[in-house]
Amino acid sequence: MTLNGSTPADGPTPGPERPTAAGQDSAGGPGGERSGRPGPVQSAIFTGVIGALAGAALTAHWGGSAVAVGAPAGAVVVAAVDAVARARQRTAEIPALWARIVMSGALAASLGWLVGWLTGAGPLLVGIAAGLVTGLLGLRPQKVIMGPVLGAALGGIALATGWTVPASVMAAATVVLFRVLSAALFRDAQVSLLAERVPASDLPFVVPVPARTRYVGTGYVRDLAEVLGGRYTAQAPGVGIVASLDELAGPGFDPSGVHPLVREFYEHTTRFALDIVPSWRLWVRPGYLLYRTLLARPLGQANLPMNQRETLRGVHSRIDTISGVDGVITVRGWIRSFADTDEPIYVGIYTTYRFDGRGYVSVGFPVPEASFTATLEPCSREDGGLTLRSRGETSHAGHYLTHVDRNTRALTTLAVHGFAEQLDVYVRDGQLRAEHEFWVFGLPFLVLHYRLTGKPAGQG
Repeated sequence: MTLNGSTPADGPTPGPERPTAAGQDSAGGPGGERSGRPGPVQSAIFTGVIGALAGAALTAHWGGSAVAVGAPAGAVVVAAVDAVARARQRTAEIPALWARIVMSGALAASLGWLVGWLTGAGPLLVGIAAGLVTGLLGLRPQKVIMGPVLGAALGGIALATGWTVPASVMAAATVVLFRVLSAALFRDAQVSLLAERVPASDLPFVVPVPARTRYVGTGYVRDLAEVLGGRYTAQAPGVGIVASLDELAGPGFDPSGVHPLVREFYEHTTRFALDIVPSWRLWVRPGYLLYRTLLARPLGQANLPMNQRETLRGVHSRIDTISGVDGVITVRGWIRSFADTDEPIYVGIYTTYRFDGRGYVSVGFPVPEASFTATLEPCSREDGGLTLRSRGETSHAGHYLTHVDRNTRALTTLAVHGFAEQLDVYVRDGQLRAEHEFWVFGLPFLVLHYRLTGKPAGQG
């Protein structure tokens, strides 16, 4: 049994089996009705509420009578936009850009009103704040810069002309104009809908391992074992993130040429102590701090150290496993956490599979009701090292964000084109070394330098 329920083109490999998406949730049995998208009534109610709040926020400055008109008008407009967009939406498409822009403006109006009411901030500060948040969400450095500049320009115009612009109007105008300009200036798609409500067997490069709760944490594999019914082993000794590098053989990678230390690391990862030295680019730090505070730490996932001072806390690296009745390991969860508190850094489910004569490493990072997968293509290095890269010669390599339907186990997957990574493990001067590089929109933003120490079997 593989994780996606399919048999690879080269036949089953001796590596770790993948847990099926069905095993991830005890709320329902296998099968069941497809839930699909929200029904038209549910969607109309949800978008109508957002529109009503936006309408009330945009008209609050003019008094109760204006709100009495603005709230229902906003509900009708936003609900109608959503209904038209969904009616025109084809299978495997996301809602039209113009509909998403309207929804963004509606949400910004409500939040802008709230900020103005709580702080009394004027149009300049509200514009800058709205632009900064929207720019950070856009991730690209160009967008990060453009957001607050655009907000400052709109706020400055309001001050210079003496216009009394409510905070809700300024926030909505900044966000809408930002989205329109972004669509015009940055036309290449960085995220695309790859598949909608398809069986896991259709996507062999996706690891469908969602978290069943809002917190992932270092106990994820233990909880998964209870669902799957396998035998759980914490901190399995001598286990690697892959069963054998031979599973990865292909046109670009010959396992026989790998240095023994590199092979030892992949096949017996827990024999090595792991230290991380992060090197962040300056431009990405504000966005990462926001992401880490609001998302990574509360989620217990993808919580990388910000600087070398944090790494002095120490990094605890372990692999928890789940085995079948025959004793064969079916799940390998590499868990990295801060040694002093066991606060999670990464929780990744490592798998291998073969397709069209090539082997791949797929790593699934659980998040609530979804998973983020990095599928990496192996390449040989001239020095006997191994490179795993997400942008290779094949279409399977890449990054994928997948929602797993709670009832049907069907997958809806986004391909994240704007993200890329490369991991190099090699030996230099007799020492095992590794560098893990990351790019977003083609721009490097992080390098993780790993210090790997230990006494592998057969070494003095």
